[in-house]
Amino acid sequence: MVNVTRGVLVECDPAMKQFLISLDEKNVLKKKFVLLDLDDTHIFIESEIVEELKEKISDLLDQHTFSLADM
Repeated sequence: MVNVTRGVLVECDPAMKQFLISLDEKNVLKKKFVLLDLDDTHIFIESEIVEELKEKISDLLDQHTFSLADM
């Protein structure tokens, strides 16, 4: 029997991959979305969750970014 799942192959650095796995393990998006952990820089995720993940990544980057006006 063959199982087919629609997903997206994500290539990222190891730190971002760990962030995605952490979101999945903590069930932050109310759904498990990691389908396969392929290697250090590749992960296969549910395609329906991509837009929500983009928002979470944007939030993370906003938290770790500062402007010169803040100095």
